[in-house]
Amino acid sequence: MSKSLKRVQSALEGISAIVLETGEARTAQMAADELGVEVDQIAKSIIFRGEDSGEAILFITAGGNQVDPAKATALAGEALGKADAALIRAQTGFAIGGVAPVGHLNPIRAFLDPRLTDFTLVWAAAGTPRHVFSVSPADLERLSGATITNFTT
Repeated sequence: MSKSLKRVQSALEGISAIVLETGEARTAQMAADELGVEVDQIAKSIIFRGEDSGEAILFITAGGNQVDPAKATALAGEALGKADAALIRAQTGFAIGGVAPVGHLNPIRAFLDPRLTDFTLVWAAAGTPRHVFSVSPADLERLSGATITNFTT
């Protein structure tokens, strides 16, 4: 078992969560199809680089939504740019394609799409490109330390 998956499982201790291995799911729609859920039940971890702070900033987005750059910039309080693989790995401990919204190596500012709260259960990457976990939106908010707010188009 990978260190990343173990870190996510450790972060999920004490809550009702299921970790599953999936097939190829490069998009939220592919993941939803494989899991038999709505695309908006997929919690995508989108990371930007704060241009002033140089830190990674996490936007946990419903699968069918896109981050609105202007809204995200206003929430972050600084201009946002593309986070490269090195920054993502250094801050979260995860590789692109398997970034989980929980279990990061270092604290990260996080925002949660309110659309995810419309569901009893959502699914997110579990630290690898082939693993996902289920979680209630309330537990996801608490475990990620995210602020629920609108930042999508």
